[in-house]
Amino acid sequence: MSDQSHEIQGIFDNISSNYDQLNDWISWGQHRIWKLMTVKWAEPKPGDTCVDLCCGSGDLTRLLAEKVGTQGKVYGVDFAPQMLAIAKQKSSEVQIDWVEADVLDLPFADNTFDGATMGYGLRNVVDIPKSLKEIYRILKPGAKAAILDFHLPSQPLFRQFEQWYMETIVVPLARHQGLEEEYAYIWPSIQRFPRGPEQESLAEQVGFRATHYPIVGGTLGVLVLTKAKSVESGIGNRESGIGNRESGIGNSN
Repeated sequence: MSDQSHEIQGIFDNISSNYDQLNDWISWGQHRIWKLMTVKWAEPKPGDTCVDLCCGSGDLTRLLAEKVGTQGKVYGVDFAPQMLAIAKQKSSEVQIDWVEADVLDLPFADNTFDGATMGYGLRNVVDIPKSLKEIYRILKPGAKAAILDFHLPSQPLFRQFEQWYMETIVVPLARHQGLEEEYAYIWPSIQRFPRGPEQESLAEQVGFRATHYPIVGGTLGVLVLTKAKSVESGIGNRESGIGNRESGIGNSN
């Protein structure tokens, strides 16, 4: 793992115990609606096998589990162990497999999943094209992924509002929790993050059909990816089965 990845991992471990509360405060509870929209775009069905990447405290993971039901299977993946611990604690009554892994090197075989979600993760990976390749690799032909994240609006007025909100509302709220530095990171990361058309282009280069849907005035967006139904054996052509590419689920070597 690179130094930058270690730094980001540390940020999410540091905020894990306050993450849900701050999400509620920052979004006025609206993040629940955005997550429901994201899961709907991923189109999980009863009996499906799905994965929530960069799962954080597991909100999207649990929504997927509700959709696939007892005949389905859901994996929650995150590289921040403290976040995974919170997710497990919150979801003890739901059958979910939790996996500590990096989205740049996922411990799953090609063509494994019927659907995938990711919330606030793509903006934070150090190599977006590589992460998109991994998502493409692990999805079955015809499967969809829906990726929710902050977004830099195209309209100047909305951009100004987003910056004002992050710097005047979000960071002071985080400061009261002793997390000013961790949340001050968000606005610069939004500015660096590819905008909707760029995200679509990056995904199409991997092989996806891609559409980015701006929401909340373009301050957020959902990137919806579809893997073609007729594809070659997949990127990487790794061994079959879910897990450590040879046997079992675990951290990839």
